[in-house]
Amino acid sequence: MEKFVMELQEKLGEEGLKLQEPMKEHTTFRVGGPADLFLMPKNAEELKESIEILKKYDVPMMVIGNGSNLLVRDKGIRGAVIQIYNRMAEITVDGEIIEAQGGALLSAVAAKAADASLTGLEFASGIPGSIGGAVVMNAGAYGGEMKDVLVSVDVLTKELEVKTILAEELELGYRHSIVPEAGYIVLGAKLKLTKGEDAAIRGRMAELAEQRREKQPLQYPSAGSTFKRPEGYFAGKLVQDAGLKGKTIGGAQVSEKHSGFLINIGGATAQDILDLIAFCQKEVQTQFGVTLETEVKIVGEE
Repeated sequence: MEKFVMELQEKLGEEGLKLQEPMKEHTTFRVGGPADLFLMPKNAEELKESIEILKKYDVPMMVIGNGSNLLVRDKGIRGAVIQIYNRMAEITVDGEIIEAQGGALLSAVAAKAADASLTGLEFASGIPGSIGGAVVMNAGAYGGEMKDVLVSVDVLTKELEVKTILAEELELGYRHSIVPEAGYIVLGAKLKLTKGEDAAIRGRMAELAEQRREKQPLQYPSAGSTFKRPEGYFAGKLVQDAGLKGKTIGGAQVSEKHSGFLINIGGATAQDILDLIAFCQKEVQTQFGVTLETEVKIVGEE
């Protein structure tokens, strides 16, 4: 066994390290080949020490959350995948402030907020990502965004220092923050909400949940909206108007319920989804002259 693998095992234990781990087990698309190494640190110290080992041996690495906005190619990922998810998912409430570790699910944070009669996070109750991922892409839905409630984030820098950064320094915009370009890893976030009425909060969450059920293909594996919204357009409408609703390649399909969603209808490969993405992009470009950019992040060996 490679020396660095032994060092990682010593640091993370059996629960914190897997070899040749199928990425389809860790993405909401339910596709993707194996990662050579799959690390699941349980705190910032384990994360930092693991990265130090990987850097010492020059092993390439990438960080993921719960894989809700990720498409991993069929050949998998060479090097190490570090998952900040349910082993780093603590949530605490203090008055109108919520602090959540980077691996906490956004839906769980929204539920905690509702339990404390705090309003402002109802929009996030059905978003499947983690807090870390939500900060990275300034996640939003139904008129709300992370930037509306975010106070600050704790990050691990490229120099492996823990640093607190105020929300206004993150340049939060539509599906954008400086986190990826700065090479930060989100360890946790502090949110500021306001006291509200319990019935109104839960009513709004129920209303949004119903809208999602009506409009989104929640029964199929997907990564949510596949494409970013082009300026002046809606991606789903462009795909639908191009006549692509229900278009199928292998086990991948343009959802018949919402054309902005590409779904795994059963047995899809990552290549099926990639081919369908490319087909949609080509048709929309040809018919309407609009370039569709993927919102889903595509990774892995080509």
